[in-house]
Amino acid sequence: MTRTGRDADGTEPEPRNGERPAYFVQSLERGLKIIKAFDETRPQMTSTEVSKATGLDRAATRRFLLTLVDLGYMVTDGRLYALRPRILELGYAYLSSLSLPDVALPHMEQLVTEIHESCSLGVLDGEEVVFVARVPTKRLMSVPIMVGSRFPAYPTSMGRVLLAGQPEERLDAYLSSVRLEAHTRRTVTDPAKLRSLITKVRTQGWAIVDQEYDEGTRSLAMPVRDSTGRVVAAINVSMLSGRGTAQSMRDFLPVIERAVAQIEADLRPGFRGQEMGLLG
Repeated sequence: MTRTGRDADGTEPEPRNGERPAYFVQSLERGLKIIKAFDETRPQMTSTEVSKATGLDRAATRRFLLTLVDLGYMVTDGRLYALRPRILELGYAYLSSLSLPDVALPHMEQLVTEIHESCSLGVLDGEEVVFVARVPTKRLMSVPIMVGSRFPAYPTSMGRVLLAGQPEERLDAYLSSVRLEAHTRRTVTDPAKLRSLITKVRTQGWAIVDQEYDEGTRSLAMPVRDSTGRVVAAINVSMLSGRGTAQSMRDFLPVIERAVAQIEADLRPGFRGQEMGLLG
């Protein structure tokens, strides 16, 4: 290690014994924690409620909230706080830098035109799948999913495809730390069974999940690979259970496989997911 506190290659050393590295800005971590405390179940909160949700003391919470209000990311009526649309700038900066959604969307639109079911593109972020592109079906009854939506990886078809594309040591770490909750009566919550399913996905190259995350919805997913063959995203087709069986969804495989091949062929030469942090 050099006198600057960096390793010989110029990178920051890994923290030891759970300690934060010297460069770590705790106030930034706290500000992001406050932003993430707001969701669809808690769209508005008082400063006291935010303090309880984040574990931060009330005085610090209030200062962060008022700062976010001054910056235009939050709004308050003097008691309740809520996120403003400007908060989307933070996510849009990431999404707009991606070439993958831009490349994928035309092929996803063609796919939806052919099969008349919704199609999504997602990447792995920690233990969750983040939707970075979506083409819904024109049908009135469709699942309301937006770009930026996040879902746990283990009970979703895209999540299992993305997990199957991870190195064995990373999959081990995931399975040892993730909390497997039953979202429906069909959700697989046994780690050994989940590992077996993910191993099967690695072999066959696709995953079907039948009403494990959302009762009444089935989905089929396949991986999208970068120029090195590494899985950087997953594309899926979802449908209401009343429109077909899990077995009948296999009829979509050739069409999805063709769309994936077109997406991979159109990616710029040398594109690699790790360049843009798509691998979590």
